[in-house]
Amino acid sequence: MRLEPRPHVPPGLRIGAPVAAALVAFGLSAVPIAATGAPVLEAYALLLQGAFGSTFALAETLTRATPLILTGLAVAIAFRANLWNIGAEGQLYAGALAAVMIGGGALSLPAPLLLPAVLVAGAAAGALLLLVPTLLKLRFGVDEVVTTLLLNFVVLLFVQMMLEGPLQDPMGMGWPQSAPVIGAAELPRLIPRTRVHAGLLLALVLAVAAWLYAERTTWGLQARAVGTGVAAARYAGMNVTAILLRTALISGGLAGLAGVSEIAGLRGYLTQDLSPGFGYSGIVVAMLAQLNPLGCVLSALFIAGVFVGADSMSRALGVSSYLANLIVATSLLTMLLAGLFTRYRLRRG
Repeated sequence: MRLEPRPHVPPGLRIGAPVAAALVAFGLSAVPIAATGAPVLEAYALLLQGAFGSTFALAETLTRATPLILTGLAVAIAFRANLWNIGAEGQLYAGALAAVMIGGGALSLPAPLLLPAVLVAGAAAGALLLLVPTLLKLRFGVDEVVTTLLLNFVVLLFVQMMLEGPLQDPMGMGWPQSAPVIGAAELPRLIPRTRVHAGLLLALVLAVAAWLYAERTTWGLQARAVGTGVAAARYAGMNVTAILLRTALISGGLAGLAGVSEIAGLRGYLTQDLSPGFGYSGIVVAMLAQLNPLGCVLSALFIAGVFVGADSMSRALGVSSYLANLIVATSLLTMLLAGLFTRYRLRRG
């Protein structure tokens, strides 16, 4: 048996493979659920109901999906250019830190200009954070997987230092949290009495923009060419350095905006536990979407729904909510296999 590249991938296979992978993942995850003694079908029904079964559930899923869309886009844009950005978590915190510094009133801007300034500052902070390891990769050949991963911890320690020092809220009773951003720096709520905010619209617009950039612009095609083969891209006369730097700025900026949306749209202030791992989950989002920016929206909704619904399932049946991590991880593995068999087919001999 051998794998042979498919000369043409049928549209049905391209669409059906992710669906089949998700079904297989749920089938495999049924084993540990059954091992706990819980009824599998009822558990999955509760998970689905908890994620999409009511206005409140849907709102919570959309709220959780917002930063996942942005970090997924950040990872997808970088990975398409062969820039392995593992530092979306740190870039998210850098964007959040810039948001509370600017949105807290550090700049005396008119109210209509404050929110755009917060968004620009957050995106710039995330972009600059990814620019450093990209320059190290281009100048000295330093592996960006290591540097972006380690920068996550550096940024988290820096945020901790700031929250226990200059940025600590004097009204916070000693807790390590920043002062809240002022009202003009907040993103408006989209649905009354829910936590869904305008960051969702921002994420959806950026997903469409990222798809247009990746699929319909020369810059996007050049980034894909570099991701396919750096040597071939250089031979074709492309400026690989400029392409990777541009990709780093876009990718880091998107991850920084994820931090801004959590501050300006949801929390209002910065804490050390702002993100439960949205940056790392962005890698899963991007891989599930096969690095397609529009697919990142669907995969973010899927992952957010699993995590939100798992809480409901856990409360009703006593099943551990950590099963959500198992379902997401299994989905990633089955999706990778589906992607492999979408591009290749088995041949005898």
